[in-house]
Amino acid sequence: MNLDFLYGVLDLSFWGYVLVTFVLIQVTFMGVTLYLHRDATHRSLDLHPALRHFFRFWLWMTSGIITREWVAVHRKHHARCETAEDPHSPVVLGLKKVLLEGAELYQAAARDPELCDKFGRGTPDDWMERNVYSKHRNLGIVLLVVTDLVLFGIPGIIILSAQLIANPLLAAGVVNGIGHYWGYRNFECADAARNVAPWGLLLAGEELHNNHHAFPSSAKFSVQRWEFDIGWLYIRIFKALGLARVLRTAPEPVKVEPRVQIDLENVRAVIVNRMHVLRDYTRNVTLPVFREELSNAGGALSRRVRKLLVREPALLDVQARSRLSEVLASNQTLKTVHEFRERMAVMWSGANMSNDKLIQHLRDLIAQAEASGIKVLQEFANTLRSYSMPMPHPA
Repeated sequence: MNLDFLYGVLDLSFWGYVLVTFVLIQVTFMGVTLYLHRDATHRSLDLHPALRHFFRFWLWMTSGIITREWVAVHRKHHARCETAEDPHSPVVLGLKKVLLEGAELYQAAARDPELCDKFGRGTPDDWMERNVYSKHRNLGIVLLVVTDLVLFGIPGIIILSAQLIANPLLAAGVVNGIGHYWGYRNFECADAARNVAPWGLLLAGEELHNNHHAFPSSAKFSVQRWEFDIGWLYIRIFKALGLARVLRTAPEPVKVEPRVQIDLENVRAVIVNRMHVLRDYTRNVTLPVFREELSNAGGALSRRVRKLLVREPALLDVQARSRLSEVLASNQTLKTVHEFRERMAVMWSGANMSNDKLIQHLRDLIAQAEASGIKVLQEFANTLRSYSMPMPHPA
């Protein structure tokens, strides 16, 4: 008796089924990162309408995702990150909750019409969205079941299971959970986002979560030379084919000869490059000063203080803040270095300052650093004078 029909129309080998499963899941993640995340949510990428609609259809069929809901939930995540209003913060809800129930947290938030109205603006509202995708969201899953069984037969059940679980587990769970709990940080942004891995391969670049939170409007998630964002590779390919247009990427610091007089361009460049400025300050001022003070303290200063000095102050709990205050009160050099960082942050904290006040603020900062007697701080102040806005590209 011929049982070939049990293995579907394609009748693949074992490794053929494995390869197809991997590719299908990668197409889903490609849709999530390129279309939902970088295009629809943050507007850093402009996909060709044909490619955009393909991803809309694919995500509806493989996960039942509705663009407006996904975009709204993610925008609120950025707007309310690590607060009680964050739809899926492991800092608030616990890692286990977000890792294992990330999809449920997303669905609960997506059912809030007020949230979708406020944060879901600018998403597709055409005939297909109203009459097919939103109206019959489960029809896509039914279509996926039928397609997998026809093409792959009994192995299609495993392929189907992998497709349905991949996005809730890896994207909703791992990125939103582990991505705010474990990993390394290139930038001390105001939330706990971390890079899960330096090579964004499996999740199409979403592993580089700290980089993304530092520069949400960047179409490219990798920042360091040794980091790799496969989503950016996809973008470059689609761009070469005329199917994508990059709108924004993370700023790259431009430095010129240090200015004698601080001007508005200098201030604007420092503000635009604030994440790079803070990273350089940590590397070139905070850590060298801490190591020197640790060496001179003779056991009176703990290595654990390093984290308190480097970490974004808003992320420190009450006990950590109390310990930091004690350390700063007993060490004037560390206090000077820490307070300088806090005064720098005033420039980009959203405070209502006129251009003239911003210029004067930077001038005062540099003057204070030069008078501090701390060599690395004086050198950093000179670096601040060198930041410049990039030259506009010719039309």
